[in-house]
Amino acid sequence: MKHRSDPPFALTRRTVLSGALAAAGAAMVGRPKVAFGADVSPGIDVANKTVKVGAFAPITGPVPFYAVINHAADAFFQDLNAKGGIKGWKVQYVVRDDGYEPARSVAVTQRLVEDDKVFALVASNGTAQNVAIIPFAKQHNLPVVGPSGGSPKLFAEPNIFPLLPDYALSASKCAEYALGVLKKDKIALLWENDELGRSAKRGIDLYLKSLGKETVVDASFNVRSTDFSAQVRRAADSDAQVTILFGSNANLASALRAANTMGYTCDWFAPFFTADPSTYGLAKDLLNGVHFSSWLMPVDSDNENVKTYRATIGKYYPNDPMGVFGLNGWTQASLFAAAFERLVSSGGPLTREGLIDALNGMTNVSLGAAKNVTFSKDDHRGTREECMIQAQDGKFRMVADFTPYPPVVFNAKAD
Repeated sequence: MKHRSDPPFALTRRTVLSGALAAAGAAMVGRPKVAFGADVSPGIDVANKTVKVGAFAPITGPVPFYAVINHAADAFFQDLNAKGGIKGWKVQYVVRDDGYEPARSVAVTQRLVEDDKVFALVASNGTAQNVAIIPFAKQHNLPVVGPSGGSPKLFAEPNIFPLLPDYALSASKCAEYALGVLKKDKIALLWENDELGRSAKRGIDLYLKSLGKETVVDASFNVRSTDFSAQVRRAADSDAQVTILFGSNANLASALRAANTMGYTCDWFAPFFTADPSTYGLAKDLLNGVHFSSWLMPVDSDNENVKTYRATIGKYYPNDPMGVFGLNGWTQASLFAAAFERLVSSGGPLTREGLIDALNGMTNVSLGAAKNVTFSKDDHRGTREECMIQAQDGKFRMVADFTPYPPVVFNAKAD
């Protein structure tokens, strides 16, 4: 599919589904009325049983690769539509380019709401970008479903429903597994000097402190770092049995190469988004044995949902890589589908408020590649559990099932 910013791409081989309600509601503020009087929000076409949702994505700019997230969401909706939709309702997915610039994300969101009349955002792309749209989305009570961003600020909003966890939780899960399952003791922490790494450090420090422990090495690095010899030498000199690295897949590959050159061996842990075939492309066989705490099942899983992901990407976006980024977007789309099905089944008005209520009523729901997703009015941390994945002979295998985050970290007050 060739992206373009105008007109937006849509489902069913990019043909634009009927938009009769959009014209009827263009001059109205709030909820338009369809011909037979049903009370609905913008984006709902009752006559044609179509719901229109949207997203912003970096189709151009510094990270166009991230658009695979939205390709996967689109593939999910296309597959869903081909199978009859959501209780007969088809989904139209409109994606517009923001160039990965937060200011443009706000402008694009305004266009999606005011011109495209979307019902909700689904898999909107980028942490800073999703944070930037918070004021506008709140003003319009716009549901933001499954934003692809990791800021704790997203958990605090009544209309935003993230699946990506706070990295503090994932990092503490790594430490818990290293100590409790692998029976290791000395942990070195290498963390990217930004919000991602600082969140990971917060979680590990809090978890270890509860056990009367601390890391034997605490070393930060710049996201663009390619030489990890100094950090890895510190880990080796401390006799660390475990090294937890929270950074990019390129950072992980560089650190593994440095350890290999030094002859330093330990158990390595990294964040979920590095459990991706692209990391094998960078690290080769050095990646074997690395553990990843993940809110998603591995992309190589035999789970039926993950198998469906691989099949839909192969069908609708055959040139896209099959990996964590796509599985992420596919799972975010499945969250919207599950919530909209709850809304339709309730028999209530098809409104943004109704969708928010439906999401807040989800408890221990397995969807996409995630398990036990829960939202409530007072708690929008949708992901409550993670599994443990290990790189093995070029594949990613789940070696421990989903279990809750350490309570001392999960229940900690936000900073």
